[in-house]
Amino acid sequence: MDGANCNLPAGFTQGVTHEVSAFAPNFVTPRVQQASLTVEKEIASRTTVSLSLLNVRGEHLIRARDVNLPQPIALSYPIFDSTGSTFDGDYYTVDSFSTWQFTRTLTCPWPPCINPLGRLIAQLGAINEFQSAASSNYNGATLSTNRRIARGTYFRLSYTYARAMDDGQDALVAGQPATVQNSYVPSAERGPSVTDQRHRFVVAFSAEPRPFHRGHEVLGYFFNDWKISTVLNYGSGRPVNATVTGDPNQDGNDLNDRLPGYSRNAFTGPDYATTDLRLTRIIRFHERYKLNLMAESFNLLNRDNQRVAITSNGMIASASTFVQDSVTANIATYPAYYKLPNNFMRPNAAYAPRQIQLALKFVF
Repeated sequence: MDGANCNLPAGFTQGVTHEVSAFAPNFVTPRVQQASLTVEKEIASRTTVSLSLLNVRGEHLIRARDVNLPQPIALSYPIFDSTGSTFDGDYYTVDSFSTWQFTRTLTCPWPPCINPLGRLIAQLGAINEFQSAASSNYNGATLSTNRRIARGTYFRLSYTYARAMDDGQDALVAGQPATVQNSYVPSAERGPSVTDQRHRFVVAFSAEPRPFHRGHEVLGYFFNDWKISTVLNYGSGRPVNATVTGDPNQDGNDLNDRLPGYSRNAFTGPDYATTDLRLTRIIRFHERYKLNLMAESFNLLNRDNQRVAITSNGMIASASTFVQDSVTANIATYPAYYKLPNNFMRPNAAYAPRQIQLALKFVF
């Protein structure tokens, strides 16, 4: 290496980065604590009602933040429509790690401009420190009615109310670790978990009728040995994060910005409902040989379960685009602006439609 400039020799620069990733000195192993309580009472023959309470708390969960950032300052940018041509009269205020330049220079011929990010250690880029500082908390209550198998019939009905909160550990993605929007206020990441689902309703039913017994062997051969079972599921929508395309806070990471004024996962996506059905017929050839014929349908009613598509890194369709371009709003000039889309929270994908499958199984 060059002792004066600390430059790498020629041929050694490929793959070199100024980014740094390190574990915090007080990093510890994550811990999960779980507590549950179930009360069950029989209210009729083979029929019970139960109430289950569950709490799961995670501590010292992994979260990363960029510790090579200066103190942020609050800056306001105007909001324009989806075309970027009409000012809607309002502004978004964001904690920015870069300042504005108001004097004309070669690099800023038309001020104001957004200055380049000035890091605390100028020779390095992001210093992503992995910390065991995140936590999560899940509380759920399930009320259910169960009818045990009696005369070939089984029935279960249950309702669950749950709430799952965390402060960012579910947003950690390999290669994109700095998911905390403001490294100086990591507590602002507290919000619903990506797995949060407030309401869930399930009905399960199974019947295996045998209407014909001795003396009706022929009718029994055709109408016995059938089994029908079904499961109905309904769930309320899951959280959606109002992310922003671009880098409004100028921290060098364009994957951790969300709409100003909204917490993480502040919106709720479409609900989900499906009905599954299975029909089974047993044909007996001998005491040791039988043939099982099965027909199954998933999403039998072909409900259009819409959703907001989520990409592999956990980001979603953005709630806004941050455009770094000079713009005028109310006579004042700004170096950038927010452009609102007209399709945020509009479902852009769907779960599987009706599916039918047939199966044959020979038992010997």
